[in-house]
Amino acid sequence: MINFADFLLLIVAIFWGITFKLVQNAIADIPVFMFLFLRFFLAFLLMFIIFYKKISFDKNSIKAAFILGIFNFLVFSFQTFGLLYSPSSVVAFITGLYVILTPIVAFFLFKKHISIYAIIGVILAFLGIYLLTGADISGFGKGEILTLISTVFVAFHINYTDIYSKKYNLYTLVTFQFLAVGILSLIFVPFEKGNITFSKDVLIALIVTVLFATVFAYFIQTYAQKFTTPTKTAIIFAMEPVSAAIFGYFYGEHLSFIQIIGAVLVIFAMLVAETGDLFFRKIFKFS
Repeated sequence: MINFADFLLLIVAIFWGITFKLVQNAIADIPVFMFLFLRFFLAFLLMFIIFYKKISFDKNSIKAAFILGIFNFLVFSFQTFGLLYSPSSVVAFITGLYVILTPIVAFFLFKKHISIYAIIGVILAFLGIYLLTGADISGFGKGEILTLISTVFVAFHINYTDIYSKKYNLYTLVTFQFLAVGILSLIFVPFEKGNITFSKDVLIALIVTVLFATVFAYFIQTYAQKFTTPTKTAIIFAMEPVSAAIFGYFYGEHLSFIQIIGAVLVIFAMLVAETGDLFFRKIFKFS
């Protein structure tokens, strides 16, 4: 039975998937870095006001929080620009590759062994992306490349969150991580072009992302990773692209049969890469 921490992580994954389409709609009316600044600075203010007495101001905790913030800034910068060029469902599925990339990053950073199932997962995942983009190599364009880069930084963020959540103050990690993303985003705001329109789409996206996809989501992720493994976290987060695709469908985005096959391959790749030994043992047990 799924425990309470894992259940909360599942809710986080669903919220993140839903926000893909909301953010895509919002950045049509507001520049990317301005949106990121507002989202994370408002989240910082909310966390700081509510949890001020629980925040630790020691140097090491704040430093760790800013490292997580840098990774997060890179994730959202590349991912949000990816949404400018690709449908939200495609961006979401490519983002889901962090389930596979997480153990790969762990290997190069911490010399952890990569199983044969992880290698199989990588092959299946890239085949899935190939089909998901329309079975045409030219379909892997600017949006997909930007999203893939962001996915690498997601893997870094998960691994470092696993380490820091066990060593430093929860409230400090979450609060100052938001501040770091807000500051970095603000630096790039003057270089953006386009007008700022606080449309209904922008306001809805800000409310949902600040409250649910930022404050709630990152607080729960950082807390829960103290009680579960990065692998289990990544598997649960595989629901993110699924929820994004479903939400995108109700917004009028279409997935062809080939793209659906690709999406299934990506999800299958995630499961094989992370639970391959157990997965195949259960298959052969009941065969």
